[in-house]
Amino acid sequence: MSATAWTLLVTFAGGMLLGAPVAVVLGLAAIFGLLVADYPLIVFAQRLVAGTQVFTLLAIPGFILMGELMMRGGLSRRLVNVGDVLVRHITGGLGMVTVVSATFFAAISGSAPATTAAIGGIMIPEMERRGWQRRFSAALATASGPIGQMIPPSIPMIIWGVVSEDSITKLFLAGIIPGLLIAIGLIGVSYVHARRNGILREANRATGREIRRALWDAKWSLLAPFVILGGIYGGVFTPTEASAIGVVYALIVGFFVHRELKLADLGTILHRSIRTTTIVCFIIATASAFGWLVAFEQLPATIANAMLSISDNWIVILLLINLMLLIIGALMDNIAAMIILGAILTTIADKIGIDPIQFGAMVVINLAIGMATPPFGYSLFIGSAISDVSIEKITVSIWPMILVMVFVLMLVAFVPPLTLLLPSLFG
Repeated sequence: MSATAWTLLVTFAGGMLLGAPVAVVLGLAAIFGLLVADYPLIVFAQRLVAGTQVFTLLAIPGFILMGELMMRGGLSRRLVNVGDVLVRHITGGLGMVTVVSATFFAAISGSAPATTAAIGGIMIPEMERRGWQRRFSAALATASGPIGQMIPPSIPMIIWGVVSEDSITKLFLAGIIPGLLIAIGLIGVSYVHARRNGILREANRATGREIRRALWDAKWSLLAPFVILGGIYGGVFTPTEASAIGVVYALIVGFFVHRELKLADLGTILHRSIRTTTIVCFIIATASAFGWLVAFEQLPATIANAMLSISDNWIVILLLINLMLLIIGALMDNIAAMIILGAILTTIADKIGIDPIQFGAMVVINLAIGMATPPFGYSLFIGSAISDVSIEKITVSIWPMILVMVFVLMLVAFVPPLTLLLPSLFG
């Protein structure tokens, strides 16, 4: 490898080991790499701008703002009520409510941390009050968060669609079945945990009247995914336009239907949305500059050839890719990882002949699982913060849930219809 390539790798690895913010590490690595290669630093500024000048990326601030508006407008509470009436009568029902509510919320937020924070903040204290271990409750909320990155509208799916130049609509569809399978698996973990620990059923089966009342109260919340995703899959609007429509929908419902959204709330909501969007865009910009230099130095082809030289068996290659992505997902931001590794991964996928939509779903699900994986998963930090339970204690309880998610991931990697069925039906 060239001196520039070594500079990129050493600076990046050193920065991550020191615990510096990933955007700062990427930016410094790109600057040092340009200096070693004797390129003008104006190239760095140009790549920062070029990395964010993609129309599809406009969907990200829209979906972030929509999630904040709907969260403040009473969405989370209504979704939890729906989950409660549906499964509260089953052994482990309250844990199942957490998973079902997270799945509903995932179809609106598109974010793992947002799902963990919104649902965990409500369900963790309630589960502890009814006899569940607090560390298990925190682990369940943490593990449920990544469903937000699998079920559309998924922000990481949008990023991967931009990086790989694949259809974002098809990627959205590819994540639905794996996301639902992981939700079913986590429901199973809740049931087994409740049986083993003698946690009794919380309540009797809800009456038809209670179910109808909960569904009616949450009708506008439950309608949101159908409006947004139905418009995308029906060809009425693009994912970028859908994010804007979602914001308008959230404003109308919050102000005039639920009437829980106040003008005084908008300042806080906008501040939180702008802060999150700024962080995401800064990572995208610096990762774009880093990724451009990586591609210019032909590192993707070098690394791809090195991996392919280990074995000519596509099964072995896929297992290696999954192992690498799980580790990376637990160590760094998934948006930066996708931009940095995009060229490398798509090169390998092309050489082993895997469908790009299936491969894209596999990449996103890998990195989503990494967000709940010790030691540095982002959702893990969120779960610890909202529950006041240490990461070490959450780690003890979360491993069965991680194993469920990894099992589904293996199905995604080696059973193509799991991700390609819906895209082919709606194609």
